Amino acid sequence: MRRSAIPKNGPSSQESPSILAKAFDVLRAFDASRRVMTLTELSRAADLPKSTVHRLLARLVELDAVEHVGDGYRVSVSLAQLASFSPANLMRELALPHMARLHHWSGQTVALGVLRGIDVVVLDQVGFLPWHSQRVVVGARLPATTAAMGKVLLAWDPREVLETVLPRPLPALTSASITDPEVLLDELRTVRADNLATQLHETRQGVAGIASAIIVHGKAVGALSLIYPAAVELRPQATNALRDATARLGVEIRRALEASGQDQRWMPGREVGLPDPDTED
Repeated sequence: MRRSAIPKNGPSSQESPSILAKAFDVLRAFDASRRVMTLTELSRAADLPKSTVHRLLARLVELDAVEHVGDGYRVSVSLAQLASFSPANLMRELALPHMARLHHWSGQTVALGVLRGIDVVVLDQVGFLPWHSQRVVVGARLPATTAAMGKVLLAWDPREVLETVLPRPLPALTSASITDPEVLLDELRTVRADNLATQLHETRQGVAGIASAIIVHGKAVGALSLIYPAAVELRPQATNALRDATARLGVEIRRALEASGQDQRWMPGREVGLPDPDTED
């Protein structure tokens, strides 16, 4: 990607990127277990001096990115509105009814994910994993090569690109994770042909999953996955039910984009997966 040259002299050229990065450090300090934090807690969680965090919070409150409540701070609801404008959120809104039906029909957890680089990011899930101690949280990242959702999305990227960008060895979360890129690439050929990927003990011991890609204009823009205990046998119709759901969802996304007049500008291929070197600026 080409970037404009940045002058090296002058305080703004040195300070602005640093201040912005620190502000995001503060925002990212919040998580599912720490939704409201005091100044001291935020300083510790962001690993920044209390005086710096105090100045940043004052500005973030002013910008309505953070709210001051009692003796603590929380992320503003205004950020939720901003996040709702993401193309991925359109997919999430349309996917939720399909996810709810799959969960009700299968009794298993249903997750929605997208690719970011070679990670798969969980956008949402319906149903929890009471049979597993480690809960999957929205926004969690996993190496795409270990998860069914990640595999089914990677399968739509050109093999020659994957051969270049995949690390060697591949990251492993368990002893069952695939670490040889050639083994994974061979598996991805079948995954793309069937639009179905599987994983068994590869993300966590005792966890299994199947996933199908959501296709819009021939590109995989996201994936739905059924996640279940490895000892459980899914209903025989599970794979067809999952692929039917992603097929219907792909049609709904395309129609929504056409109706909004942003069918081309949404560029689903750039929304997920690897960047297109011919179109990057």
